[in-house]
Amino acid sequence: MEQLKGLILSGGKGTRLRPITHTSAKQLVPVANKPVLFYGIESLAAAGIKEVGIIIAPETGGEIREAAGDGSQFGVAITYIEQDEPRGLAHAVLTAEPFLGDSPFVMYLGDNLLRDGISDLVDAFRESEPDALILLTQVPDPSEFGVAELDGERVVRLVEKPKDPPSDLALVGVYMFGPAVFDAARAIDPSWRDELEITDAIQWLIDSGKRVESRLVRGWWKDTGHLEDMLEANRLVLEDIERRIDGELVDSRVEGRVVVEQGARLERSLIRGPAVIGSGSTIADSYIGPYTSIAPKVTVSGSEIEHSILLSGSRVTDLAARMEASLLGRNATLARGDGLPKTLRLIVGDNSEIAIP
Repeated sequence: MEQLKGLILSGGKGTRLRPITHTSAKQLVPVANKPVLFYGIESLAAAGIKEVGIIIAPETGGEIREAAGDGSQFGVAITYIEQDEPRGLAHAVLTAEPFLGDSPFVMYLGDNLLRDGISDLVDAFRESEPDALILLTQVPDPSEFGVAELDGERVVRLVEKPKDPPSDLALVGVYMFGPAVFDAARAIDPSWRDELEITDAIQWLIDSGKRVESRLVRGWWKDTGHLEDMLEANRLVLEDIERRIDGELVDSRVEGRVVVEQGARLERSLIRGPAVIGSGSTIADSYIGPYTSIAPKVTVSGSEIEHSILLSGSRVTDLAARMEASLLGRNATLARGDGLPKTLRLIVGDNSEIAIP
């Protein structure tokens, strides 16, 4: 098999993570202080892929270009491909055809995370050389996903978000294709969503007698499109961090696996891991509990935070209740008003300011 290329889709609008995604690409929301998109690029690089195309939208493309650059920081060469509007994954494949040419390729949805990467799966694709290889995982709610019906390992049928799922095997957001997929994408009609569905394109391959194989994903997989999944991905990634204290501790205690980046300052605070504190952040008179990621240049004072993600430049001060299961946008301010303490569960957009009664 000739050299594989990579295709990462980063053009969606991220409606399920609004209001955060009103002002930022959903693929750049950080998990354990690293943009979700970067995990995908690193997975492709680790699998030996050197050329990566990234599908971008006009609204958020500039931000993604600025963050990922030319790819040299990841050891790959990145080509940006603008998709005028999100008209389905198969449409994205056709949009990228000039970049992909006749090369087999891996398509990776930019808001997905796979704990164990894709190196073994790419090796299986290189060895078997099918027309398509899809990744599957068992899920409790298959009607939320594209679902596969198998005969052994052979894929018989795919259904997109079925009301009556034929199995509990959902398509993971990573696909591997040979060039026959372009014919498939051109042959199908738009779905009821007026999109060219990749599941329809794969079904066309199956119906045309092409070889479509599947592999079950080992380890966890997360589609980070919902707040709950973003927080769960953050928790899972933090489970694997190693303790490192490079910042300054003043009358503070750090317990367990905690990363305190250089330039961060902790004053009279308790940090209980797993957690990460970004550079330039100040934590004073506060408790930071497990599964919390605090980005660079965040200020927390007189507050308790657990199982949350705080984006860069945000401020949390003098909360009378513990903040938990929350995502705080860039430069957002969260401060206590007057009133009785209550538990807080929040998703707060960039540049917001909220007083809690």
